[in-house]
Amino acid sequence: MSDPQVLIVDPALAGLAGRLARFAPIVLSGDVGDLGHRARSVRAIVTLGSAVLDTALVEALPGLGLIACLASGYEGVDVRHALGRGIQVTHSASVNADDVADHAVGMLICAVRGIAAADRWVRAGRWGAERFPPRRPLGGLNVGIAGLGTIGEAVARRLEPFASPVGWWSRRERPGSPWRRFPTLLDLAAWSDVLVVSVRADRTNAGLVDAGVLQALGEGGILVNVSRGSVVDEAELIAALRRGTLAGAALDVFEQEPLDLGRWSDVPNVLLSPHIAGTTTRSPGQLVDLLVENVELFMEGLPVKTPVPTP
Repeated sequence: MSDPQVLIVDPALAGLAGRLARFAPIVLSGDVGDLGHRARSVRAIVTLGSAVLDTALVEALPGLGLIACLASGYEGVDVRHALGRGIQVTHSASVNADDVADHAVGMLICAVRGIAAADRWVRAGRWGAERFPPRRPLGGLNVGIAGLGTIGEAVARRLEPFASPVGWWSRRERPGSPWRRFPTLLDLAAWSDVLVVSVRADRTNAGLVDAGVLQALGEGGILVNVSRGSVVDEAELIAALRRGTLAGAALDVFEQEPLDLGRWSDVPNVLLSPHIAGTTTRSPGQLVDLLVENVELFMEGLPVKTPVPTP
């Protein structure tokens, strides 16, 4: 049997072995020490990107040159450590950006107009007995986008027909952007009626939306998060919703997934979605295709298609 060239470190990705068969892939089922002499032949790791990849494992593979993440997020990978060892890191960037943007705008509309709350109102038999509280119109609301990458830009373009002014903040420049850029996230939050979080998921963005940002967004503000749960200080968000110092939130991602429902069951004015923004009938195949393409390009000594941004 050939020694493995590809090591699949997440059991959930075991099904990829067939697509990578030419590289003698194996699934890591125990400690890296179980690989024995075969560890020297591993040239690429395949991982989800969100799960923490132990740097000790990376260091135990002397021939490793690629870490390929299935998702667009790669917060589980210490990119600086990998690049410092001459290891490339790729992700499935932009494959499902339109799908995520669709979901973000859908949740935004639902939160602003109270669609889910109205559904519960009708089912509770309250229609006719009392009046459903009127909600703000979407048109004219200031929508801030934290992270104007491919997803953030797709969200902004989808909001144009609603005549909602769009502003944005990002650590990286976006030359030619037609929307107003704010100097800091705090400035953007203070201007926004709705803040959509679509920053890239990596370790530098942990806790980015903190108590100060939520306070700046204010008691009339709504937070929409389609990035990662780690980007938002969840305890502060829950506290703000309970105090009424934030009008609402629409969340597709959480610190713990699946979420602890007990933590959220009595939190008012929050729309919960089970991390499905990027999942459509077409997206899984596209994500896999891009990951396999990156592995094949690397193995052939060619430039990979979607390296992660240099930190």
